[in-house]
Amino acid sequence: MDLEIKKNIELINYSTFKIGGLAKYFVVVKNEDEFINSIKWAKRRSKKIFILGGGSNILFSDKGFDGLVIKNEIKGMEVVGEGDDFAIVKSYGGEAWSKLVNFAISHNYYGIENMFYIFGTVGAAPVQNIGAYGMELKDVFYNLCAIDLKTGEKKYFNLKDCQFGYRDSVFKNKLKNKYFILWVELKLAKNGKLNLEYGDIKNKLAEKKIDNPKLKDIAEVIQEIRNLKLPNPGILPNCGSFFKNPVISEAEFKNLKENFPDIKSFVDEKGIKIPAGWLIEQVGMRGYRYKDAGVYENQALILVNHGKASQKDILFLVELIRKNVFDKFGIILETEVNVLK
Repeated sequence: MDLEIKKNIELINYSTFKIGGLAKYFVVVKNEDEFINSIKWAKRRSKKIFILGGGSNILFSDKGFDGLVIKNEIKGMEVVGEGDDFAIVKSYGGEAWSKLVNFAISHNYYGIENMFYIFGTVGAAPVQNIGAYGMELKDVFYNLCAIDLKTGEKKYFNLKDCQFGYRDSVFKNKLKNKYFILWVELKLAKNGKLNLEYGDIKNKLAEKKIDNPKLKDIAEVIQEIRNLKLPNPGILPNCGSFFKNPVISEAEFKNLKENFPDIKSFVDEKGIKIPAGWLIEQVGMRGYRYKDAGVYENQALILVNHGKASQKDILFLVELIRKNVFDKFGIILETEVNVLK
């Protein structure tokens, strides 16, 4: 099977941030055999490999990537098992995440509807343990199949193996850049309960006078909320939430509350979670701009590219934000976005 390996491809065209230099080599794979042949090609030439999904959570280097970028377009989804109250849905990693959510909703399966309209692919979802509005991937995760980038062998990971944390997994740490996620299986409920705890969802449903919402209603409402809060990457390039919401202890929160009575928070299983966007606002950086790198004026959690921002510009802004937040609150902000230096 012949591979179409391209040379010197502009990575800005494959990132929602519209930042990045040239990929020395680039290939699109649409099935497992093409992927295996790609890693063999790179291995024979001693080239580094980078796996690219939707490009919605990556900040490429201005210098580009001196190796082979493999664009995952392996697609397909189906129900592979079910019981009286659940269904196992399998999706290949190259599928758009929102397409999988739509698939679940069309079958009346519960568990991922609040995560609708998250940009990116299914293959990237476990790496990040994506989540939104009270739901996380780990809550419905069943199994995944990944390919070892060195040996080409398949390995299966269960919930425990993935070591999921808040926007975190073993694939962001110990096994970073070591595996390619081929497919993911989720265990979704047939008779689930909607999670309507977040005020934004409640308010939007009330505004639309929907008293008994269905799965489809939740997805539509969340898309409307996201469109109001988040910039369209096609108009104002960005990677969505750039920072994680920090989790602190109850003791730390109590001390902060004394000094900042209006501090925003919500309870997390590991402590008290503080909205990073609120922290950034409090240090006066919502709408802030350094060259063409900026903090989005409607949601300080998001950094944007106003035109010709470089990775260097974005990272300068990131460190300025982190310093200002730490100086005022004593909290260290961690980033969500994968920075490829």
